[in-house]
Amino acid sequence: MLTKYNIQERKLRQTEDEKAQIYLFTNPTLEEQRELVQHFEIDEHTLASALDPDELPRLEFEPEHIVMIYKRPKNYSGKDQLEFKVASVGTFLFEDKLVIVLAEDIPLFVGKRFQSVSSIKNVFLKLVYNSISHYVEHLRIIHLISEEIEDKMAESMDNTYLLNLFSLEKSLVYYAEAISSNGFVFEKMRNLSARIGFDDNDDEMLDDIIVENLQCKTQADIYSNVLAQLLGARASIVSNNLNLLIKKLNIITISLMVPTLIASIYGMNVVLPMERHPDAFWMLMGLGLVSVWLVMIYWRHKNW
Repeated sequence: MLTKYNIQERKLRQTEDEKAQIYLFTNPTLEEQRELVQHFEIDEHTLASALDPDELPRLEFEPEHIVMIYKRPKNYSGKDQLEFKVASVGTFLFEDKLVIVLAEDIPLFVGKRFQSVSSIKNVFLKLVYNSISHYVEHLRIIHLISEEIEDKMAESMDNTYLLNLFSLEKSLVYYAEAISSNGFVFEKMRNLSARIGFDDNDDEMLDDIIVENLQCKTQADIYSNVLAQLLGARASIVSNNLNLLIKKLNIITISLMVPTLIASIYGMNVVLPMERHPDAFWMLMGLGLVSVWLVMIYWRHKNW
């Protein structure tokens, strides 16, 4: 799907003009991909990379435009089962226009940053800035979910919560890698800002982007480490609880062995003491209970 925008009165306005300033291709069809290759002279391999969620971020210089592929969080849905994923976004910066290619419908021009835009390059940088904010928001949500699951795990031994934490940890690993890869591209872009054509205001925003991305990476690493330690501690707690449970079952088993032995002996087809006594049954039951009580006293004294 193709959506066009122009910058009018420092705001982005959707337009149908043939020569727009910003072209947004969302999950482009084969016909739209041919248009990108033929009309905008975008390399087919580069276009495929922009739609590939596993593509690494990079910055390239073509004769007529600049290519930047970066990572941003995908829209989360319930079917993902607490697994947050990343997607690739391809931006192609020309002298007089900006072409954006992405594989899914994501609201790009939202937030206070897009309440006022000054140029195509300004829009280009604010897109990147918004992606970092998107990461920060997802990291906060992941942190809140992990704390809620941690509280539930304290009351339940269900493996579902443990699997949920594994999904969150996996998401944090992917996020940290994507944010780090984006950082290398931003650093390269800062070093080549004069070649790209950034002015002083653009350079200042790019510096803010680099700092925000570094802080975001640090936050993702902290959450990932905390979650990994939580999973390790949870595994130790489960193992310790299992040992305590087995210990209790062994005590119960040993306690029942003595009265079982007594009952087995008196079940033999031989002459035994008190077998003809009128209260033999109750005497044997009492002897069994006493034996259980003695075993329990012994284990309690041993634990002291």
